[in-house]
Amino acid sequence: MDIDLAASRLAALGNSTRLRLYRLLVRAGETGLSMGQIQEKLGIPGSTLSHHCRALVQVDLIQQERAGTSLICRTNYSVMRGLIDDLAAECCADACVTSN
Repeated sequence: MDIDLAASRLAALGNSTRLRLYRLLVRAGETGLSMGQIQEKLGIPGSTLSHHCRALVQVDLIQQERAGTSLICRTNYSVMRGLIDDLAAECCADACVTSN
């Protein structure tokens, strides 16, 4: 994964409200949650929620879809897994190997 893209995604999650929002959507699964449901669960004003959703949409961590009059938010699981896998792939990459 491009290091700048990974940094942008991690930066978006670096805000406590956005991290709470993202965790809520991860827990909700593939069906996602409406903006109203999210607002109720997080207890934040609609304008604040829109601001934080926009930041996560811009880095493709979440996706939004209109369903009638509702706006549904869902985790983009493939992007989430890619970010996690990219970080895990670097684990111990430069560790010294000693042989006995």
